[in-house]
Amino acid sequence: MCRQASTICWVPIKVRMDLKTTFHIILFILLLSVFPQQFITAVPVMQEDTAAVSSDMIPSYEEPGEEQSAGNSYTGVFARIFDTFEKSPTLILILYIVIIYSIITLIVLTVFILLNRSRMQKEQGLRQELNEQYQQLLIDYLFDEEQRKEIFRQILRIASSNFRRQILINQIIELSVNMQGKVREDLRNLYLDVGLKKDSLRKAHSKKWHENVKGFRELAYMNIRSANDRIMECLNSHNQILRMEAQIALVRLSEDKPYTFLSYLEKPLAKWEQITIHELLTQHNLSVPDFSEWFDSENLSVVKFSLQMVSWFDQKEAIDGVIRLLKHGDEEVSIYAIRTCGKLGEKKALPHLQEMYDHASYNIRMELLKAFGRVPDENYLEFLNGVLDREDDVQLQIMATKAMENLDEPGISRLIKLMKKKSEYKNYQIIIRHVLDGRIY
Repeated sequence: MCRQASTICWVPIKVRMDLKTTFHIILFILLLSVFPQQFITAVPVMQEDTAAVSSDMIPSYEEPGEEQSAGNSYTGVFARIFDTFEKSPTLILILYIVIIYSIITLIVLTVFILLNRSRMQKEQGLRQELNEQYQQLLIDYLFDEEQRKEIFRQILRIASSNFRRQILINQIIELSVNMQGKVREDLRNLYLDVGLKKDSLRKAHSKKWHENVKGFRELAYMNIRSANDRIMECLNSHNQILRMEAQIALVRLSEDKPYTFLSYLEKPLAKWEQITIHELLTQHNLSVPDFSEWFDSENLSVVKFSLQMVSWFDQKEAIDGVIRLLKHGDEEVSIYAIRTCGKLGEKKALPHLQEMYDHASYNIRMELLKAFGRVPDENYLEFLNGVLDREDDVQLQIMATKAMENLDEPGISRLIKLMKKKSEYKNYQIIIRHVLDGRIY
């Protein structure tokens, strides 16, 4: 809304007001430099003794006569500009240059932005038009076998540039994801017949990582194994996104052993990479390998991932390898192995877990007691009773009490007996009371 007493319009966006104000300041400075007499009426000079301003400090100009021609007027303007620059101090000249440079840069950037915006709008319009054309042509190609050759020629004619070919690749992949059997095979044959495989291979071997990502995805969806060696090279890339895309592509392209790449992986396997790989295995019904194969990997993240997969897919036949990893040099690997023993529910591992307890760190003791809670065996009731009696840490006592409770009648009976024991007071009696209270646990 504009104020009534002024011609200035208040702009709600601060950036727009700043740009407008800046433009006015620049314009004022330029006019000030070209026509100083029209803007400078007086120049105060502060000295010890008051003195008038010297006339030679302000450039004097002869006003053009009425009889001057238009050409001479322009000549006079340029002469003034030149004279102003010539007589100005060095600092003022530098300011002039900076202002002129800024204006030129602003003009160039504005033109570039406008041209780029126009190009993007045209490109977006063309993309939308091509998407519609390709969708219709692909449907006709798949379900109208009599006109298939003619439709194929139309597709070739339209896909005449890299931009148009990329849109065709995207449409084929998008359609093939939702198709199965012969239809999907027809789409793959069309992809090969049009020569789109060359485009994907070129991107896979590009020096730009984002091009590699596109190429890997396209080859994986179209089940093209020609660039598997190149994909293997990117398994240990410093770029985490490229590394993950290479892993996903190899899982898709390796039908018999989708996780073979784990043997060549040197970089740590991040959590989100593990989740993505696991989802691929479950969503696409891939064959589940024996993950104990990677228990001896030098990459600790691969070992931990393998332990998780063993417990997830309940690979009880790997229990011997899991028990061996209980004494691994890395504490975190040992913790993962303890958790796996508990989740597998194999009592074969309990003697080894009991043997570890006395010399284990606090974190490992917590995991050991949790494992005993998951694999109840009354043969270890005395061991758990001893832990409850001699441990001073409340959390360890709680875990031991829960493990005893999971033994059902023998364990619960022992806990009730300990809770009611009056000969001597133990701090764990309160813990037992709370654990046995169904309203709390």
